[in-house]
Amino acid sequence: MLIKRVFNNNVALTEDLDHTEMVVMGKGLAFQKRPGDEIDTEKIEKTFITPSEGFANKLSELLDEIPYEIMVLAKDIIEMATSELNTELNDSLYLSLADHIHFALTRLKDGIPIKNALMWEVQKFYKDEYQVARKVLELIEARTGQRLPEDESASIALHLFNARQDCSRMEETVKMTAIVGDISDIVKYHYSINFDVESMNYSRFITHLRYFAYRMLRGELNDDQNDMLYEQVKMQYPEAFECSRKVQAYLEREYQMQMTKDELAYFMIHIQRVTSREKS
Repeated sequence: MLIKRVFNNNVALTEDLDHTEMVVMGKGLAFQKRPGDEIDTEKIEKTFITPSEGFANKLSELLDEIPYEIMVLAKDIIEMATSELNTELNDSLYLSLADHIHFALTRLKDGIPIKNALMWEVQKFYKDEYQVARKVLELIEARTGQRLPEDESASIALHLFNARQDCSRMEETVKMTAIVGDISDIVKYHYSINFDVESMNYSRFITHLRYFAYRMLRGELNDDQNDMLYEQVKMQYPEAFECSRKVQAYLEREYQMQMTKDELAYFMIHIQRVTSREKS
């Protein structure tokens, strides 16, 4: 296995006899090494195949900022999550997760906590990822001695969800995009408003629509019938209720899907939230 590029003393890009490129990690494995040198395979602690041409450059940028221990931690977290969720996770998660953990630990050190606005959605709709993410916080604490806030569980859970290999099927992605666009248009025309696409409210709304569409296409929608919540929200937000009925009619017509009262209640809440700011 020959070295193609040295990132630092602990990380290098290599190529095997089949010309397969992979990143290898290990304490001191690239110390005083140059491209073309043989790698000492006994020093390799972590290895993974590079998923894209730009991966190596992005990794190089991260290694200038992020300690080696955090990079190893991110790799270990992905291995644990892959086992716990029983699914393959995209290798690109390695970069985004390492960057997120490093930034979260930096914010904690600087006393700058950040709340996750999707905390309750993640807990309710992505229970598996959320439970794994809570274990991730424990692993981070064990390695670094720092306990990240519970809101980070939701953030990490979203990273895990987005990295599922089976999320990237093109046909499903096209349908998801269509559903999100159609529902967004229904809300826009019902209220006769133009969304501020840069706002946090709009971003939160679109995120909810994306996850809803994903779960709908997979047949994983919440089947709870929370009559009390539904009636309360319906009474409090009558216009959002009327708008949600149009969304329901669209889904029944195009996808033969019946929304439960629980799903309708959450739709009303999100519709009210995203439209109230625009109207005001």
